[in-house]
Amino acid sequence: MPNVYPFRAVQFAPRPDLSSFVAPPYDVLDKSAKERMLGKNAKNIVAIDLPHTPAKELGPPEAYGKAAEMYQAWLADGTLKRGEKPAMFAYRQTTRTPDGKVSQRSGMACCVEAVPFGPREGGGILPHEETFSGPKEDRFALMKATRAQLSPIFGLHADERGAATKLLQSVMGKGKPDITADMGDGVLHEVWTVTDEQTIRAYQQALAGEDVFIADGHHRYNTALNYIKHMEGQGAVPADHPARRCMMVLIGMSDPGLVIWPTHRVLGGMKDYSWDALLKSGAAHLKLEPVAGTLADLEKALLTKGSGGEPRVGLYDFKSGKMAVANPATPDPLKARFGSKPEAWRKLDVAFTQYVIVEEVCQKALNGGAAVKWAFPHTLREVEEIGRGAETGAGGGAGFAQLAVIVRPTPLEAVRDVSRANELMPQKSTFFYPKIATGLFVNPLE
Repeated sequence: MPNVYPFRAVQFAPRPDLSSFVAPPYDVLDKSAKERMLGKNAKNIVAIDLPHTPAKELGPPEAYGKAAEMYQAWLADGTLKRGEKPAMFAYRQTTRTPDGKVSQRSGMACCVEAVPFGPREGGGILPHEETFSGPKEDRFALMKATRAQLSPIFGLHADERGAATKLLQSVMGKGKPDITADMGDGVLHEVWTVTDEQTIRAYQQALAGEDVFIADGHHRYNTALNYIKHMEGQGAVPADHPARRCMMVLIGMSDPGLVIWPTHRVLGGMKDYSWDALLKSGAAHLKLEPVAGTLADLEKALLTKGSGGEPRVGLYDFKSGKMAVANPATPDPLKARFGSKPEAWRKLDVAFTQYVIVEEVCQKALNGGAAVKWAFPHTLREVEEIGRGAETGAGGGAGFAQLAVIVRPTPLEAVRDVSRANELMPQKSTFFYPKIATGLFVNPLE
């Protein structure tokens, strides 16, 4: 693994409960969610971290300038304060599974040496998803303005020996947390500050030689690398400069609370689309088995027809309510085009969706070769909301929804296998839950 460090974090001035100050990551929030948080507390971190909505594109310069002014003002008036000593932070999130069971996931907030993506001796930083240009431009403008990394990246590591997880449990078992937060979404956040040098060294040793797999935060890690290049263009940047270290929460892959949600697709804007046209144009590519009932019935059929192996998705026509489970009409349909990619990649539901259903069927036959419009909901309820014309954080809008593609969660082992093969999954392949909170710690880059 790249070197791991404690850091002098900027945090909200000492108070045990930060419920009204913290926020979910910027990329799962829309304008209305931001306004709700600021309605509870005008000094919620979202005021700085999300200066422009939607954050899928670059905003006006004055938005980022205002965010930087606010950040400096909060430092000046004591709302935010930088720690006296370098520290790491044991971080636990507690929630409940759909069946009501308590689930806990634990990690360590620290700074990781910012090295280019890819395998390297001693462990590298490995991405698993493709990224969009718009969010990277937005995050870069914000980082340049504030000279701070405002939210931690979610990193995974193998922890096959369990040493890091055991150390975390030991830290959290010694006393009550220093910070708690509950945003009312069913997730309790707890933080223990770790300044003991022996504990920090033990954690560094536990991670030695391991890769870091980026779970959430690909755009922000790219931004960290771009920021280093930006600074190097202005002069020498010492090896120990804060900008060369990237704030992450590192979680072991063996953690029992590690959960991946699906990221479904809602497609729209196809000029020649209809359910019948889809069946006709997709006959050479898709093998369909009709399903009756609701979206929940479609998901149940999708999940009970086996797990893993051959890709399998659910298709739902919003206009007629017709549904089917879709499999490839031929074995390994992506091998001819993507033979160099690992089998784990070729058999992803999301790869089958993007390169067969969207590009070969919808785009070519139903939209005259033009790009198809997408929305990326994570729950069936959000799929239904988009179908009713709602604009959600996942996309949508009036008259948008034509076809929903329901996918299974991407297996964690597939994330590991594809990343280690130095390959990228299609965009929006994973949704790790719960999300890492923004506002518990900030990493100043100066």
